[in-house]
Amino acid sequence: MNSKLKNLTHSCDLCVVGGGLAGMCAAIAAARHGLKVVLMHDRPMFGGNTSSEVRMWVSGAHGSNNRETGILEELTLENYYRNPYRTFPVWDSVLFEAIKQEENITYLLNCSCCDCRMDGSSIQSVTGWQGTTQSFHTVTAKYFADCSGDSILAPLTGAEHTMGREARSLYGESIAPEQADERTMGNTCLIQARQMNEPRPFIAPKWARKLTKEDLVHRFGSLDDVAENYWYLELGGMQHTIDDAESLRDNLVALAYGMWDYIKNSGDCDAENWELDWVGYLPGKRESRRYIGDYVMTQNDISAGGKFHDTVAFGGWTMDDHNPKGIDTHEPPNTFHPAPSPFGISYRCLYSKNINNLFCAGRNISVTHSAMSATRVMATCATIGQAVGTAAALTKGTPREVDIKLLQQTLMADGCFLPGFTMEPSEIMKHANVPAALINGHDRGEGNFWTGKAGDTIEITFDKEYELSEIRIILDSDLDRKTVGAQGCLPEKPTLANYPLEQPTVHIPETLVRELRIETTDGATICHMTDNHQRLLIIPAKVRCGGIRIIPISTHGADAVNIFSVDVR
Repeated sequence: MNSKLKNLTHSCDLCVVGGGLAGMCAAIAAARHGLKVVLMHDRPMFGGNTSSEVRMWVSGAHGSNNRETGILEELTLENYYRNPYRTFPVWDSVLFEAIKQEENITYLLNCSCCDCRMDGSSIQSVTGWQGTTQSFHTVTAKYFADCSGDSILAPLTGAEHTMGREARSLYGESIAPEQADERTMGNTCLIQARQMNEPRPFIAPKWARKLTKEDLVHRFGSLDDVAENYWYLELGGMQHTIDDAESLRDNLVALAYGMWDYIKNSGDCDAENWELDWVGYLPGKRESRRYIGDYVMTQNDISAGGKFHDTVAFGGWTMDDHNPKGIDTHEPPNTFHPAPSPFGISYRCLYSKNINNLFCAGRNISVTHSAMSATRVMATCATIGQAVGTAAALTKGTPREVDIKLLQQTLMADGCFLPGFTMEPSEIMKHANVPAALINGHDRGEGNFWTGKAGDTIEITFDKEYELSEIRIILDSDLDRKTVGAQGCLPEKPTLANYPLEQPTVHIPETLVRELRIETTDGATICHMTDNHQRLLIIPAKVRCGGIRIIPISTHGADAVNIFSVDVR
C-alpha cells in the first residue's frame, strides 16, 4: 500500500460490503438493533441494480399476499408517498435517505473493497480504495457481511465458493446440465425510451451492433408497454462476468444502441415519436461467485417449498434460468422452471462454511446455479439482507451460533414474513383481553385482521398495570397493490421502464391508516399520528397503564380499516 496516500481507519461491530438492496437492508437492520455499522459501497449511490445507474425494477415472490415486507416494504411505501411518477432520481433519494438517517451507520461511497487482513479463519479488517478522495479506508469489525454480488471477500479471505453450473448428478437437479461448466447468466445494459409529441430521428453511432428481426425472435415487445425494459440484451454467460467485465460493458453498450437503431430505423416498429431517454453504461449482473455455507440450497429444496426449520427469508420467483448465450442465439432467452411461491430460505445458506465471522446476502448466497435462478431477484435479496443484519445483532459467537427461534421472532416482529411460521405475542398480550385476530401471529391474508371503520375503537385491557416501552402495529398496506392507482401500468413496481405520454400515477395504498390515535384506557394520549404512510408502526410508549385504546381516524381512501397485529411490550 502506498504510504503517501491517506489510510483512514474505522472500527465497528459489523462491516457490510456492498450497498445494493441486500446490503442496505443488512446495514439498516443491524443498526436498528444497536450495532455500529460501516457500509462500504463501490458506487456513488445505493441500490445496486435498482439504482438509476442500472435501472432494473425490484421483483420478488409471485402470488396473492406474498409481497416481501419488512425494510423493503418501508422503502417502497416511502417511494409511493414521495414519487407518484416513479422516477429514478426520486427513488435514489429514498434509498440514500434510508441509510443517511440511521445514526449507527457510517457509509463509504465510491469505495471498492480491495484487501483484507485475516486472523486465522476470521477476518480482522477489510480495506477499500475511495477514488474520489484518493484514500484507503480500513475497517476493523467483529462481523462482516459480503453483499457485493460478486463475493469480493471470497477470493480475499479464502472462503469456499463456486461459480458456474453444477452437474445434474451432484445434487440430483433435473434442470441442471449433464456436465458441470463455468457458464452463467449474462449481464445487461438496460435502456429507457420516452414518447414525445413530435417525431424524433436517431442516428446510431458507427460502432453500434446491427440487429435484425431474426436476432430478436422471442424477445422484443412493444414501446407502449411500460414493462419493456430490454432485459434480454444479455451477454457474458459464455465468458467470465467478472474477469471480462470491461469488454462485456463495451459490447453491451454497442448492443443497447443497436437495439434502439433497430427500433427507430428498421421500419418494423411504430417508434416515430419515441426517443432514447437513457442508456446504462453500468451493466446489471445476474450471476457470478456464490459462497458455500453450512448448507447448499438446491432446485429440489425450492420445489419442495423450502420447508426449513431455520427459515429466515423467502422467495417466490420462478426458477428463471437464462440462456448463457444471451442475445447470441435465436433460442429463447430464458426458461421458467416451475417453483412454488412462497418458498423458505435456510439461515445456513447465509454465512461462510469456513470463515468464522463472514455472512453473505444477495445473489451470492449458498445455493446452486439452479436454485439461484429463483433466489437472485432483488426483493428476495432484500429479505435475505434483513435476516443477515438481524442475525449479526443477535449472535453472541459465530454466525452459526445464533438462536434461530429468537432470530425468526425478531424478524417477524420487525414486519418480515416467514412462510410456515407465526409471530408469538408478547407476555403482556398473552394475558390481555384483545381481539384474537390481532395476536394470531399472521400478518396477511383473509381472517387474520381486525376490521372496522374510521372512528371505531380497539380496546385492549391487560391483566394488570404494566410499564410499557413500545407498541407495534401492523396495518394493511394492500400487498396485492390493487388500490395504489396506475391500473395497467405495473402498480407493484417502484419504478418504470418506459415513459409513454400518458403516465398514470401511483399513490399510497388506500387501505393504509392515515390518522391514528392511541391512548390509555384512562384517556391519556400516547400517540397521535396524522400522516402515516407505513405498514409497520413502532411507537414508543413510556407509560404505566392497565390497557390501551387504538382509534383509527382515517385511511388513505378505503372505507374499511384493517389491522393485522398489535403487540405491546
